[in-house]
Amino acid sequence: MKITSLLVLSVLCVYSQSQAATFTLDKTPTGGAVVKIDGEFFTELVADQANKTYLWPIIGTSGVTMTRAYPMKTVDGEQHDHPHHRGLCFGHENIAGYDTWAERATFGTSANAKTSERVNHLGAIKLREITEMKGGENGTLTTLSDYVDAAGKKTSEEIRRYRFAVKGDTRVIDVDIDIIASEGDILLDDKKDAGLSIRVPTEMAVDKGKEGGKGTGHIITSEGLTDEAAWGKRATWVDYHGTVGGKAVGVAMLNHPGSFRHPTPWHVRTYGLFTANPFGLSQLKVQEASGAMTLKKGGKITLRHRFIFHNGDEKSAKIADAFAEYAKEK
Repeated sequence: MKITSLLVLSVLCVYSQSQAATFTLDKTPTGGAVVKIDGEFFTELVADQANKTYLWPIIGTSGVTMTRAYPMKTVDGEQHDHPHHRGLCFGHENIAGYDTWAERATFGTSANAKTSERVNHLGAIKLREITEMKGGENGTLTTLSDYVDAAGKKTSEEIRRYRFAVKGDTRVIDVDIDIIASEGDILLDDKKDAGLSIRVPTEMAVDKGKEGGKGTGHIITSEGLTDEAAWGKRATWVDYHGTVGGKAVGVAMLNHPGSFRHPTPWHVRTYGLFTANPFGLSQLKVQEASGAMTLKKGGKITLRHRFIFHNGDEKSAKIADAFAEYAKEK
């Protein structure tokens, strides 16, 4: 009887562990969307608070928040720098002559000539519509957005596909971005401040930048480079891990072989900025020649990345194996 009971319990445990997560997605009154896993908040697409959309906050597998709160929320002990580093987002200092990386708050109250020039060239990535939103064992969210200049005139457009999944004990967000020269030829300039980013929690940073002091974090690339040495180097993936709220956690960003200029260089900073940037080849000191390019009317580039939110470090999370699996996907 005891053996039978143990067998039943074992079967029930296996059955429970094998149950897939259920994703639900709901539009928000402000035009974005909330993503939930088994009824619990996972993340939100925020569409009305900046000159670009972004995901914030993002809740990791240990129930801790994996994105810095600032500037959406002021939290004691956090770094309060770079207000344009919002959650998980995409921006570029110069596409078609306009800047979607920075925002007005980036420049504070200073009013010198350089600041005025930057402010005059602030553009936006305006969400036009959510074209697909589907839940189930995976979540899907597809958006259509317009890139606009300082006067609101459209210069190009973007299709962005988010896919949400739970794989084992990790949470996964795929982000595929098509930038399309819909209105005419556009310049994709060589800029350091450009690409797909996540700003990690202050506690998980390697150091606290201008705030001073050490964080709990470490950066490691697929090539074995760590911390400051990872900046500006090409790699197929990078992992940023540390401790948040007493829990050992991390986030890896993987660069798909089908992505523009794979393997991408990384604009990853010890103070917590984590960016895949295939644009700034000279500014990131990857090469001497400029990486600026003109995208002809009707042309497009595609950026493909996977974020893996995990427990522990890159070894315990088997990020190298996860990249090998991701690289096989069409």
